[in-house]
Amino acid sequence: MAAAADQVIAEGKRRDGAALVCASGISPSGPVHLGNLREIMVPHFVADELRRRGLECRHVLSWDDYDRLRKVPAGVPSNFAEHIGRPLTAVPDPCGEHENWAEHFKAPLRAALAKLGVEVDEISQTQMYTSGAYREQIVHAMRHRQQIDGVLGRYRTKKAAVDAEVEQDDEDLAAASAAGYYPYRPYCEVCGRDSTTVVSFNDASTQMQYRCECGHEGGFALSETDGGKLVWKVDWPMRWAFEGVTFEAGGVDHSSPGSSFTVGSQVVREIFDGLPPSYLGYSFVGISGMAKMSSSKGGVPTPIDILEVVEPAVLRWLYNRRQPRQSFSIALDAEILRLYDEWDALGRKVEGATATELEVAVRARSLGPAAGPLPSTPRPLPFRTLASVADVAAGDPKQTLRILQDFTVGEPLAGLDEAQPRLDRAQAWVSTYVPAEERTQVRAEPDRERLEQLSPVKREALKLLLDGLDENWSLDGLTALVYGVPKIQAGLPLDAPASPELKVAQRELFVLLYELLVGRDTGPRLPTLLLALGADRIRSLLTVA
Repeated sequence: MAAAADQVIAEGKRRDGAALVCASGISPSGPVHLGNLREIMVPHFVADELRRRGLECRHVLSWDDYDRLRKVPAGVPSNFAEHIGRPLTAVPDPCGEHENWAEHFKAPLRAALAKLGVEVDEISQTQMYTSGAYREQIVHAMRHRQQIDGVLGRYRTKKAAVDAEVEQDDEDLAAASAAGYYPYRPYCEVCGRDSTTVVSFNDASTQMQYRCECGHEGGFALSETDGGKLVWKVDWPMRWAFEGVTFEAGGVDHSSPGSSFTVGSQVVREIFDGLPPSYLGYSFVGISGMAKMSSSKGGVPTPIDILEVVEPAVLRWLYNRRQPRQSFSIALDAEILRLYDEWDALGRKVEGATATELEVAVRARSLGPAAGPLPSTPRPLPFRTLASVADVAAGDPKQTLRILQDFTVGEPLAGLDEAQPRLDRAQAWVSTYVPAEERTQVRAEPDRERLEQLSPVKREALKLLLDGLDENWSLDGLTALVYGVPKIQAGLPLDAPASPELKVAQRELFVLLYELLVGRDTGPRLPTLLLALGADRIRSLLTVA
């Protein structure tokens, strides 16, 4: 984000030293998903870079809570369809716990931002519009409606490529009627919806008249009364000028030729006597191969859901390590194990002074904002180890501590607090995202029939393993033991390289052990599983009568 910060500094100088303002905008119309989070994280990292350079920078988060409810998301009762067309802050909370619909969907994102160390100045567009803060801008836009229509007309023939732009183009077209183009849409004073059409506006008195699909006809003076909002492609540039925005990011749907940013850049200059901000387009964020996320479809994990299994620093890293225009996915399947491995490996590179300057900077900005690092796990044991332990111990804290102390035999874990909060995240991942059929179910009794039918070679392998348990009771020791048994049987030294034949023998032993211990041919890493079970239980399940 260093280059983006340089551009923002240059933009501030271009404006004669104006304050630096990074902006984000979120519509709380449904669950705020991980794609929406990029709308906040990109400006956050730019603002953070500026603050690290000793500059003051304001990061504003505009809640588009005065937008209309367009559709009812999946999982919400269908009778909420009666509120379509009303401001989000005028729609009841579907769960009855918050002041309104908008606050219901704001709350979990606020909680996630707090965990991520993202500080923003919140702006409610409902409050701004209904307080009269934008009256002057609304009247100005209405008086310059023909000029605005001319700007928009340059781009109307360019077909939008994505849903968000199509919706906004529909809104733009709805602003035009037989009576002319009006960049303002009132909410009906009777039904509360924006199913209205402006039919006249008096430039001198600012009196506006409208009719609604519900049958009501009304009007009011825009210089005196607040009851509607500017259409999106006028509203966005108006806010750039009002807030003095010097940087903003937007999705690819707002960044293509003829899209909202292109149009807005003309509108802010020609209508509001302002300048467009320095801008970065960003690509989408997916989940384990899912298509582009849509909050209207429901069922997609939100940032607060992800933070149940991904540490804040790791989630910050995912958004920080790639250029904004690069899309990426967050894996919630077994790939999450590799994600944590990569994060831990980066930490070791930094500590060992083998990391590049860029890697050091990215990790530092992932660990927390300029204000200071986020809380972290005192003993960050490998996530895959914690997940295996959580799987086998099934949440039993005493069993979990025993196993982890065996893992840390050189410097035994004093208590589970030392492994928190990563341990909680591993346990949450196992219980939430690992299918029940893939979780480890250790046999309660030995498979005596299978044990009695074993060949002499396999009996010998089990005996060698059991005889070596006590002497090799550590993660490294058990790893050497399970890989070494086939070598011993082949008359090879323990440090012999693995030949193709040896690899086959090792795999056959692993499958045998899994089947005898957990009843299937795969499971957690064998050394981890053996440590988790304990020597006594291993002997009870593997000893041939």
